Amino acid sequence: MKKLTFLLMLHVLIFFCAATVTAQKVNSGTYKDIDSAVSKNNFEEGINVIKKGQEGKKPLYPESNAISLFLDKGLLEHYAGNYSNSSEDLQEAERLISEAFTKSITAGIASYIANDNTKDYAGEDFEDIYLSVFNALNYYNRGYIEDALVEIRKLSIPNGKLDILSRKYEEGQRSAGDWALEQLDKILGIKMAPELPQGNPVNFSNSALARYLAALFYLGEGNEDSARIEFEQLIKAFTNTKIYTNSIPNAVAETQNVPKGKARLNIIGFSGLSPVKEENIFSSNLPLPFKYSALQQANFKLPRFVDRPSVVNQIEVIVGTEKLSLELLEDMGSVIKETYNAKFANLYFKTYIRVLLKYATAQVAADQIAQTKAGRLGAIASTVAAKKGLDATEGADIRMSRYMPDKAYIGGINLDPGTYTVTINYYSGRKIVASYERKDINIRANAVNLIEAYCLQ
Repeated sequence: MKKLTFLLMLHVLIFFCAATVTAQKVNSGTYKDIDSAVSKNNFEEGINVIKKGQEGKKPLYPESNAISLFLDKGLLEHYAGNYSNSSEDLQEAERLISEAFTKSITAGIASYIANDNTKDYAGEDFEDIYLSVFNALNYYNRGYIEDALVEIRKLSIPNGKLDILSRKYEEGQRSAGDWALEQLDKILGIKMAPELPQGNPVNFSNSALARYLAALFYLGEGNEDSARIEFEQLIKAFTNTKIYTNSIPNAVAETQNVPKGKARLNIIGFSGLSPVKEENIFSSNLPLPFKYSALQQANFKLPRFVDRPSVVNQIEVIVGTEKLSLELLEDMGSVIKETYNAKFANLYFKTYIRVLLKYATAQVAADQIAQTKAGRLGAIASTVAAKKGLDATEGADIRMSRYMPDKAYIGGINLDPGTYTVTINYYSGRKIVASYERKDINIRANAVNLIEAYCLQ
């Protein structure tokens, strides 16, 4: 009866995984029209493509991928200057991410180890981090500085989004690990404690980009002491040389030393597109004493990040006769890869357990075949076929937001209070690939004067 139960469990796992792999293949390459619009900085067109794509029977973003829908649309709305719409979308994405994490905590073990492709997309940690950054900018652009600070503080407060990154998956792994060893004992009839995979810790808890924006918003409120603390934390962030390989931008010190009577214009420029996930195969020798060689090595299909190199190598700002080049503040692509370590370790752990259980069940089935006329040769053949079938049911979940920038640059200039025209040029070599002209910008003393620009090529 026990053997029959575990064979049934295997069939259930196969059913859910196989259904997902098929769905993933159907959805691949469906974003090309949005990609084309974004490459031309035509964000309104990209928004329209998303809206139209949701109207058919087979939407670009199915219900199971709602988080990606709200993230992608929310980001494009922000780039297009539709700040209220962007806030609505990003807040809905944040709500769904929080809800999905709460469900994961209360889910049973079987649900925990199931292939993520069988579930609604739960969002990534880096998406949850950066949506707060862009929503803070939404509030700033709508004139709500206090609300902008609330969004930024979600990242930096104790037990905030950054603080819990390194430990948010630990409890689920401990429970699943104990359960898996118990099931292996029941299936194979032996007590073992194989070494289960452990992930690398997340080496990111302080965002220079978030600190920079917080400092500006505090200055705008006249809270110089809080702004000073944020600038100190910004500088501290650069001690993490795994993420910040660049030097601290000169604009950080200049923003803190604006001459009396002058007004500071701050510019933040985003460039490129962040890395995206694609399926990759990882091979591993399994620690259990499987009788059949086919079951001794497993192939795990898991996501890995692939860079989308930007053509931009310089961002120039022109104000009257003054010119300056923006400096790199945060390599968002590096942050994305680093913060994904915790999620990847969790995915690898769950996949490892799932494959161990499948292979153990396949061995039980092979042992039963060995007792029939087919004998050991039949058992060996069954494990080869079973492994091929089981591996085919695994698939990497490559869903994610596609339109996050790759890098954030900053710069600034001290001016007499007044009205100015600001031009921002994005260069690829000596060629201008994107240009923004902002007319009638009112630059005020003792206030936040911040403008943004984007070139996602």
